[in-house]
Amino acid sequence: MKLRPVAIVGIGDDGCAGLSSRAIGAVSAAGVLAGGERHLAFFPEFKGERIVFKNGLASALERVAQAANENNVCILASGDPMFFGVGAAVIKRLGAEHVEVLPHPSAMQWAFARAGMKWDDAVFISLHGRSPEGFLTRLRTCAKACVFTDPDNTPQRLGATMLEHGEVGWRAWVCENLAGPDERVRMFSVAELAGCADIGPLNVLLLVREEEQAWRAPPAIPFIHEDDFAKRVPKKGLITKREVRLLSLAALRIRRDSVVWDIGAGSGSVSIEAAMLAPHGRVYAIETDPEGVEICRENLRAHAIDNVRIVAGRAPEALAGLEAPDAVFVGGSKGSMEEIVEAAMERLRPGGRLVANAITLENSGEIYAALRKRGLVPEVTLLQVSRAQPLARYLRFEALNPIQIFAAEKPSTGGGSL
Repeated sequence: MKLRPVAIVGIGDDGCAGLSSRAIGAVSAAGVLAGGERHLAFFPEFKGERIVFKNGLASALERVAQAANENNVCILASGDPMFFGVGAAVIKRLGAEHVEVLPHPSAMQWAFARAGMKWDDAVFISLHGRSPEGFLTRLRTCAKACVFTDPDNTPQRLGATMLEHGEVGWRAWVCENLAGPDERVRMFSVAELAGCADIGPLNVLLLVREEEQAWRAPPAIPFIHEDDFAKRVPKKGLITKREVRLLSLAALRIRRDSVVWDIGAGSGSVSIEAAMLAPHGRVYAIETDPEGVEICRENLRAHAIDNVRIVAGRAPEALAGLEAPDAVFVGGSKGSMEEIVEAAMERLRPGGRLVANAITLENSGEIYAALRKRGLVPEVTLLQVSRAQPLARYLRFEALNPIQIFAAEKPSTGGGSL
């Protein structure tokens, strides 16, 4: 039997008062009303069957599909059902030809309207039911953001995280119970936000840089000088130089949601720049030296990067249990280069990239042998960089250590050369 149309009606905290005549008509024509308990409570006079969305959506949608064989069904959803709402799930289950969507202003629209700001230039970040990992990394590229919070990722906790990492140049608006009778909109500094104790659970957080007009987004391609990282002293050579980082990261072909391993992370320079390129992904910084681990943590705080997970241990043993990577960078091996390359290639997702840097002939030989054993012919670049240094009134060139950069891609099926 052909399904009758199912209406998805967006609704705000003002309930029926905010609905259009068309939305009211969809509710009135329904024999079955579905939605969360809070939304259903707006219609106490409804006499038909009620389907409550709780403890998972799948079983409720099955009941909706069955009911739609014999009844008009109206589903109530917060704001715009197609903006992080149930709309997509309903259409996937029932088919777009059987569903009519009647949107209401989203919480993001209401929040910016109440704060008196335009929102067409804002970035949206949802932490509702999600890990806060990467929140700061995404925030670094925008001047204005709307954040959906939840009981774990509260505005106060997000403010405390920003404060800890020095992200204090923001104004924050907390918009509670939007469009409801007890609506409240307040502005805070980051420090005030972190210390606020009376924020309700139904809220939207707006963040706007204090110097919004003068602020410029960071470069699309990171190119951070090694002097901007804390590092082990006097072992200043134990950090990947920025020219080497630039070519290595390009060879890794990192995407916005990539999972990256940085083996032998040292000061964390590669991890940090990889994380900037993958704000929706994760970077695992594997480092065995305790001092290096602490320096890596220091650099993550200094650069306000929060999508890097530090793994204190020696590779390849420390790689066990990590999620499969899309890209692997090997910057240090502690004498286990061949084993590390083998383990990394084994765990790489098909189509994933491995990039290994070598200074010594011995490491070069091990990398090449490990890749050839898998039937791969790597791309190899010998990078020799000289930087101009002052000499009295003149400039002279000072050479850095030559670096061999090996790059290889894991075939989608079987082995073979690049």
